[in-house]
Amino acid sequence: MELKIRKARLNEIDQLMNIYDYARQYMQQTGNSNQWINGYPSRELIISNIQEGNLYVCIDDVGKEIGVFYFKIDEDPTYAYIEDGKWLNNKPYGVVHRLAGNGKYKGIAAFCFDWCFKQWPNIRVDTHEDNKVMQHILEKEGFIRCGIIYIANGTPRIAYQKYNGC
Repeated sequence: MELKIRKARLNEIDQLMNIYDYARQYMQQTGNSNQWINGYPSRELIISNIQEGNLYVCIDDVGKEIGVFYFKIDEDPTYAYIEDGKWLNNKPYGVVHRLAGNGKYKGIAAFCFDWCFKQWPNIRVDTHEDNKVMQHILEKEGFIRCGIIYIANGTPRIAYQKYNGC
C-alpha cells in the first residue's frame, strides 16, 4: 500500500473526528486514560487547524483518510520552558501534535513523522507520561527524550526532539 500526506480539507471533518474518536478509545484501552479527555481535540479546534493550513491527513492508495496530525514550522509557546533536561538545540523547529491513526493500518505514525522530518530537519513533540505507545514510537523513530514541558492547562508532558545535525 502506498501512503501519501496532504493538507486536510473541511469536508473531511467527520472522517477526521472519527479517527480521533478511535484514538481516544485506543488510549483508554492501552492505559492512557488521562490524555485527550473531555472530547479533546474538539471539532472546533480541528476546523481551526484545517483553516490555518496546519492539519494534515495520511491517505491510503484509494484516497481514504487513515491518519491525521497537526504540523507547523514555528515556535510553540509550551516549549519555551523545559525542566529536568534541555532541548537538543535552539534552532527553528517544527512541531507535531494530535497524531492519530484509524487503527486499521500499522506504521502510520512512523510514516507521518518521517514525512514531517523531510519537511523540516528539526522536530519537537510531546506526549503524556501514560502514553507508552507514543513514547515507544518516538524512541523507535529516533526522537530523544529531552525533559518535561507543561501544556496550556498546566499538566506535564514528556518532551522529545529529533534533529538531523544540519
